[in-house]
Amino acid sequence: MLAAVTALLAALLTGLGAAGTAQAATVDTSASYVLVNRGSGKVLDVSGASTSDGAGLTQWTRTDSANQRFQFVDSGGGYYRLKAQHSGKVLDVYNYSTADHADMVQWSDLNGTNQQFRLADSPDGYVRLINRNSGKAVEVENASTADGAKVVQYTDWGGANQQWQLVRETGVLTQVHTAGRVKDAGNTVQYSWPGVYFEGRVSGTGVGIVLNDSAADYDVQVDGTTVATLVTPGNTTHWINGLSNSTHTVRLVKRNDTPGDTSTFGGFVAAPGGAVLSKPAARNRQIEFVGDSLTVGYGNLSTSRTCTWDQVKRNTNSDVSYGALTARQLNADYQINGYSGLGMVRNYNGGSPDLTYRTFYDRALLNVSGDVWQNPGTWRPRVVVVNLGTNDFSTAINPGEPWTPDSLAAAYRSAYGDFVQKLRTRYGADTTIVAVGAGQYAGHVQQVVKARNDAGDSRVRYWFLDDSGLDFLGCDWHYSAHDDRLIADRLTSFIAGLPTGW
Repeated sequence: MLAAVTALLAALLTGLGAAGTAQAATVDTSASYVLVNRGSGKVLDVSGASTSDGAGLTQWTRTDSANQRFQFVDSGGGYYRLKAQHSGKVLDVYNYSTADHADMVQWSDLNGTNQQFRLADSPDGYVRLINRNSGKAVEVENASTADGAKVVQYTDWGGANQQWQLVRETGVLTQVHTAGRVKDAGNTVQYSWPGVYFEGRVSGTGVGIVLNDSAADYDVQVDGTTVATLVTPGNTTHWINGLSNSTHTVRLVKRNDTPGDTSTFGGFVAAPGGAVLSKPAARNRQIEFVGDSLTVGYGNLSTSRTCTWDQVKRNTNSDVSYGALTARQLNADYQINGYSGLGMVRNYNGGSPDLTYRTFYDRALLNVSGDVWQNPGTWRPRVVVVNLGTNDFSTAINPGEPWTPDSLAAAYRSAYGDFVQKLRTRYGADTTIVAVGAGQYAGHVQQVVKARNDAGDSRVRYWFLDDSGLDFLGCDWHYSAHDDRLIADRLTSFIAGLPTGW
């Protein structure tokens, strides 16, 4: 209790608590920390950002890379395990040694006593890490101030090279720009919708992408060029090395729709000697695209209309869908809130009758029932493009469905009108809502738009999606990449002529 009071007073007197540091009494197990050594000013670092068991711990100039960020995992009794963000492995006294100068390494989390540390308070808000097995302290060997100096255990004597400042990291969203619907988990962000992208800046010769996703595919773009496609990457830090030793822009984009899974991004990390720089600025324009598989970019890279489900996933790329292309032509940030197979009131071939697109629209995590996306206040699109109706009308009504052609059309128009009102309420009178009409549902959309216009809402606009010149060579007769480009050119021209205020 006395230690806790002492730590609290130290924080209040020095102001260190306000600066984002933590003491033994205030460590937050949900947060991530950088550990700064008092003697050298350098930080605890997993050498070379290795993900291997036995990789050594060193000190290094602070880069805020994931191999320099650690989470305190409670082991009970006042002891914690220090988990490296990039590898998921924990700080470990090699081979349970009790000797001075024994190596500190990372190792798979076994919750062994050689992996457990208590935090002992030192003056001015610093702490010492005392190993449960040996009773010795974590220190920079020989009080070195050099990059790469080993971190070892040594008899606890309170030296400056044994004292560490715990600086709390403030989260992934401080280092990356995104406009997508993401759930901020601090050390990571979670998301489900297709086309979500993250943009950052790094200096140095390499960049790592921290991901936990076994369902979705991604493109990695450096300085505007796609340098890697990651197919269901799993829990990993994927490295792009061999870059020129300079400043680079990096962009990660989710290619496909995986509504049954939650994707997790842990940020960008710099190669040794580099740094993660301040994030790119948001664009002044924002567009939201609402739709189904045609908006997702379903199978748009396929060379055949006949696809297996695996081929659909590998050949879907939302980053070259008509929405993404339109937004880039207009230099706008965007969301692609598309969900394959769903309609406004009826899904493809009458499937899942208790669910529709509107069931999921408000969510960030599509597979979490009742989830609601928390808009951080930065998403205020001046244009929302709605393209829903293909699934409602493209298949015949099956026996047992509760529809007649007339009742389906009436329900569709009613729900569509309600959805437009929802968008109007959410985004305000200055947002233009573009209602897309095509095929069998074009006339119904026109009626909805006319009703809104007649009621005085002139910023609801009808746009007919002209399919002339489209080849429909994507999987299952969806738009091909060629079609997406053609549609994007036409839609860009239409939006550019709207009174958006841009």
